[in-house]
Amino acid sequence: MACGHFYAAQAGGDEAFTVDASRVTFGRGCLAEVGDRVASHGTRRVGLFTDRRIRQLAIFETVSASLRKAGLDVVVFDDVRVEPTDGSFREAVRFANEAKLDGYVSLGGGSVIDTCKAANLYSSHPAEFDDYVNAPVGAGRAVPGALKPHLACPTTSGTGSEVTGIAIFDYVSLHAKTGIASVMLRPTEALVDPDCTDSLPSEVVAASGMDVLCHALESYTARPFVSRAKPGRPTARPMSQGANPWSDLGCREALRLLGKYLRRAVEDATDREAREQTMWAATLAGIAFGNAGVHVPHAMAYAVAGNVKTFRPSGYPQDEPIVPHGMAVVVNAPSVFRFTAPRNPARHLEAAALLGRDVSGTSSADAGEVLGKTLSTLMQKTHIPNGIGGVGYGDADLQALAEGTFLQQRLLQNAPAEITKPVLVDLFRGAMTYW
Repeated sequence: MACGHFYAAQAGGDEAFTVDASRVTFGRGCLAEVGDRVASHGTRRVGLFTDRRIRQLAIFETVSASLRKAGLDVVVFDDVRVEPTDGSFREAVRFANEAKLDGYVSLGGGSVIDTCKAANLYSSHPAEFDDYVNAPVGAGRAVPGALKPHLACPTTSGTGSEVTGIAIFDYVSLHAKTGIASVMLRPTEALVDPDCTDSLPSEVVAASGMDVLCHALESYTARPFVSRAKPGRPTARPMSQGANPWSDLGCREALRLLGKYLRRAVEDATDREAREQTMWAATLAGIAFGNAGVHVPHAMAYAVAGNVKTFRPSGYPQDEPIVPHGMAVVVNAPSVFRFTAPRNPARHLEAAALLGRDVSGTSSADAGEVLGKTLSTLMQKTHIPNGIGGVGYGDADLQALAEGTFLQQRLLQNAPAEITKPVLVDLFRGAMTYW
């Protein structure tokens, strides 16, 4: 579908966009390449970051054996939380400082990769913890230089952390998620091996797949890069620069693949084609949003996850309440895209079509409803909870959720419309239930 003059020059707006990504190796069995690739960067003492569950799996032995075969001194950190906190990040930094590492490998989902990024950052460029944390929560200080080599090996098909410069954590005292964002945090290389997803529980595939879907949808509908003010210095252009022709390519293909394969990947762990294609979609969407940025559903998700009460989803550790990240994002999505559709109906209809919806004869006025219904139907079919009510929230929580979300200005400023606290209250109210 045509998108009109979406990228037409605007007075005072940026005229160029930047394309960044980690070096990516994709394919079954590529984890065995990690030792040779790490050694090629001159690394000799490497920190292998993972979690305790993954340490018991064959993929951990594959990676550690490859590193040892390359003659590397390997030190393991496996104390990563499923949902990292400022405290767990500090523990990882302490480990990195004591171990005196000159390189990093992360083997796990986004929590592991983000924890490894933080350890690499603060051990490479020591600072007060809040210095690098995104404003207004922290000082938003620029990372002063390059970090040590980091090879990321994702084990879930979702976060895209292996190709982005973003590390997300739960700031416990604020009951909200925030993060650190810098091109310097982007891993040096990513080894994306679909074999890692064969043993994932269906609930994890569903939640992580919904994270991918929202990465693609939010990047595709973000404010266009030409509407953002031209930076005073070229190097000051933000990573979340807005939708652009490069990110559009990855978003469209990721949505197409998810429309075809996500439900299959959730329903049948033996469907290797579906799980492989879902992981490829995750890689594409990760590169896309790493160059465009996400917006409102992700901003809302940080409040949903940060204020969790008693919700404990199957397929995840049961020792404490959590709303898994991808789940926390997608429960907001139908409400948000109903709101944003009038800003660019064509893009919203095209997204629905890419996800498999027949939009022939649909008017622009119905774009939001069509995309919202497409998303809620896919949520039902992949057993995602019914909106924020399904993960434990009620009307009494709306204001607190809006307040927590409003802190996420880095994301909200990337939205195609102005997002105020009253708007957020309405969006959360619209996200309470869908069916």
